[in-house]
Amino acid sequence: MKGSKRIHVFIRFSTKEILVGKLILDNRLVHFKYEEEFLNKGLNLSPFKLKYNTDIQVADPSPFYGNFGLFDDSLPDGWGLLLLNRALQKKGLSLNDINILDQLAYIGDSGKGALIYRPAIISGKTFSDSIDIDRLKTAMDEVYYGTSSDVIEELMFLGGASGGARPKANVGYNPKTNELIHGQNILPDNFQQWIIKFPGSSDPIDIANIEYAYYKMATSANINMSECKLLESKRGMNVFATKRFDRIGNNRVHMHSMAGLKHDNFRLSNVDYGHIIDTAYRLENSASARANILRLAAFNVYSHNRDDHSKNFSWLMDEFGNWTFAPAYDLTYSSTGIDEHCTRVAGEGARPGRKNLLELAKDFSINKPNEVINQVQEALSKWSTVAKECCVSKESIKRIQTKLNELTD
Repeated sequence: MKGSKRIHVFIRFSTKEILVGKLILDNRLVHFKYEEEFLNKGLNLSPFKLKYNTDIQVADPSPFYGNFGLFDDSLPDGWGLLLLNRALQKKGLSLNDINILDQLAYIGDSGKGALIYRPAIISGKTFSDSIDIDRLKTAMDEVYYGTSSDVIEELMFLGGASGGARPKANVGYNPKTNELIHGQNILPDNFQQWIIKFPGSSDPIDIANIEYAYYKMATSANINMSECKLLESKRGMNVFATKRFDRIGNNRVHMHSMAGLKHDNFRLSNVDYGHIIDTAYRLENSASARANILRLAAFNVYSHNRDDHSKNFSWLMDEFGNWTFAPAYDLTYSSTGIDEHCTRVAGEGARPGRKNLLELAKDFSINKPNEVINQVQEALSKWSTVAKECCVSKESIKRIQTKLNELTD
């Protein structure tokens, strides 16, 4: 099998696929050209880094290895990238030969948001509808430790386009019956598109419970999040589940991360919450969007969520071209290798606090910032109570509470 050199990009909001443009790979750089007919629709999919005209545009070598941020957002990282490359190897490509267009072609119509890539590389296999969480976890462990390749294509089908280090699966979930099925593009009645997250190899056993407790505190602090649940397997393992916000029923919503919009390398980022607020203002022209991001910044600061990198902030665009800041996601207790926030607060990454948050509010004319900060701190003060309700272990409750106490100002 030879690597892909040319593919077409489509977008699908409801049932109709609309041709966006074409991608050509030359000298390891992606070349992109919008279709003139698409330009007439006025749907500017990536307003900061892609010119909205019929020019042939060539991606820079960095930060996305010769790709544009718009299309890089369709690709996975971490667990999903491991699956994607192994699935392509099973198709006959060596790891050295796999290119960006191969990866996008394998994503096909299964990626985040509304973009679709044709011709797709199709697995050709069919899978039973029902999902067993315990069987999936065993299969994921086998893949992670390199002891099995039999389930690569099924796991890729379930979650190969997902981001982040923790294994994930896109599923159909029936809230009335708690039934899980494979996350097809068109789901049966009463099923919704959800994501379930499994513990990584280095995660505490109660990682799902911790994230669920953070969800409870975040919503108490008036942070907009998609609905989340704790699901329990037959063997008693808890997994964190969240409803997809890039799907409305069987329809899709265009999704673009801060990293993709501004071509930021989220692993070596210089992004500040001020940049995120400015981006929100330019996309939405909304005072409430600025205040929502300040609230989210305060939550991340005081909850010790330091893995707040630029891929963890996104915007959604509907079929009429209207942008809105996406619901918050990946809110949980986390640290980084340098023990700083990935996204700075008014220039401070190591120990941001109220002073930095107020400076941010002043710079962007956000009203009543102290009230916002106090509401967040009030929600986080309930950590021990909420964590017990979510069955977080005593050890984790104590460990996190100690850290939260250090962050209060």
